[in-house]
Amino acid sequence: MEPYLLNIALNPIIPGEVTIMRNIFFDSGKANLKDESLAELNKLYEFLIQNPSIAVEISGHTDDVGSEDYNMTLSDQRAQAVTDFLVAKGIDSNRLQHKGYGFTKPLTTNQTQEGRAKNRRTEIKVIEMPK
Repeated sequence: MEPYLLNIALNPIIPGEVTIMRNIFFDSGKANLKDESLAELNKLYEFLIQNPSIAVEISGHTDDVGSEDYNMTLSDQRAQAVTDFLVAKGIDSNRLQHKGYGFTKPLTTNQTQEGRAKNRRTEIKVIEMPK
């Protein structure tokens, strides 16, 4: 898969704004992070280090291949894998929420291979900022 270039530093940072992390990869049907994801994950880590008062929701999304239960579980496990990576690097788990949405929030149609690929994604949403 061809990596996308994405600068996740939100400028300005807006609560509720969603950023799609296009370079976070998993094997099909699995929640293990692939090595190709490290650069993007490290960018997210650096963003959180540079903005220590921000909390984020990490959300996993799938295409509609398979049952709803299967995809909800898989998307949650993938969001948890990203959370676990960040916690292992020292980010306080209280700053991180994870949620799997399965195929309930598609970006586009699931009728084509390209559409399904776009719907398989990890998103980051700023949920808390200093007052």
